Amino acid sequence: MPPPRILVIRRRYLGDIVLLGPVFRNLRLHWPNARLAAVVEPAYAPVLMLNPDVDETFVLPRRLVDWPAFLARLRRAGFTHVFDLDNNDRTALLTRMTGAPLRTALWHERSRARWRLAYTADVYHPPEIHEHRSIVDYYLAALQSASVPIATREVRLVPRAQDIATVERLLGGPRAAQPGRPRRILVHPGSRSAFRMWPAENFARVCDLAQDELGAQVFVVAGPSEQTMVAEIRRHAKTHLVALNSTLSIPQFAALAAQFDLMLCHDSGPMHVAAAVGTPVVALLGSQNPVLFAPSGTGHTVLQPPLPCRTCVAPLRCMPGDSYHNYCVRNLTVDRVWEAVRKKLV
Repeated sequence: MPPPRILVIRRRYLGDIVLLGPVFRNLRLHWPNARLAAVVEPAYAPVLMLNPDVDETFVLPRRLVDWPAFLARLRRAGFTHVFDLDNNDRTALLTRMTGAPLRTALWHERSRARWRLAYTADVYHPPEIHEHRSIVDYYLAALQSASVPIATREVRLVPRAQDIATVERLLGGPRAAQPGRPRRILVHPGSRSAFRMWPAENFARVCDLAQDELGAQVFVVAGPSEQTMVAEIRRHAKTHLVALNSTLSIPQFAALAAQFDLMLCHDSGPMHVAAAVGTPVVALLGSQNPVLFAPSGTGHTVLQPPLPCRTCVAPLRCMPGDSYHNYCVRNLTVDRVWEAVRKKLV
């Protein structure tokens, strides 16, 4: 019997694609000779280059004219198993068009299985389970339909040699494990939601304390749209912070994060990348679920203010129940964040 050809569909976002790692790892352990592929949007395809278990990536077309060829390629691939972890109208159609004998929909209370005829199996994650386990466990639940045992939940990305060389030049040398070497802290102050961002002056204060009291070297990195935040942090800081202004690809950022002793950040895609390359993180959360998207692995600290908020910082703008539209993270104090950073480095 020929080895299985397996497709996993998860279009976005960065953290979600990183956390697919255990799905591919368990499939590989169960079927060592299987052909494993993924469907993602163009922006997130590069992260799969760092997953040694992924053999092929199908990048969703941007232009309507490219769709017929894309669908034909998907059909020709001859998939035997498809796991649709998005479960929307478009991905249901993609799943059906593969013609795979096993086509699984994964769903929970907020994303009811659509287009039932597109699938041959579905896996339901009830709210009492979904809201209290990692999203990794949610993804892995889809493998029940193929009787794939769960041997590992490890999330791992492997930086490429060429990207490591690039960031070592950027940092002025490799990360050397030598006695007395200054600790390196990477600060990523960005977030997909402006409501989830800790104030620049607070980041600056923690950076100053790290450099003054621990002799650490602090580097700040952010995407092109977040450079204003970097400038604000540097304006408030009393010590010299190194701003990494180079535009980095996702693989380059993974290699960069691996060079640091700690990353201070929000709950974000870069947080998951850092954790997946083995860098401890101190993550700042607002009102979002701290279990669902916690950084993978051990050695991380997740900070969240007491909820519900005792004192709302923006009562006219915050939207209770919508973690993308409230400022709860601003109720984290500098002292609490600094203590978490200090404990990681002393």
